[in-house]
Amino acid sequence: MSKQYFVYIIANKKNGTLYIGVTSDLIKRISEHKSYLIEGFSKRYKLHLLVYYEEFDEVEQAIAREKRLKKWNRTWKIRLIEGINPNWDDLYDEII
Repeated sequence: MSKQYFVYIIANKKNGTLYIGVTSDLIKRISEHKSYLIEGFSKRYKLHLLVYYEEFDEVEQAIAREKRLKKWNRTWKIRLIEGINPNWDDLYDEII
């Protein structure tokens, strides 16, 4: 069985502050964000809603996608999120 990698976007509210990350364990990583266990940006801005994620088979693909998304302007990021999650629902319950 091959390992899976994820690029994800978390927010504090609809149209709020955004954070883009990459992980090989999406459930664990989002749980850490929700518990504010990770020092830094996501804790400081209370980012806890999983509003978007993508899955990859290769870590290099995931990292490249993360880097591309981080360069996008805010409008493009919001369009991406709302394309699959128009209400900015917390997708965490879908993955557990």
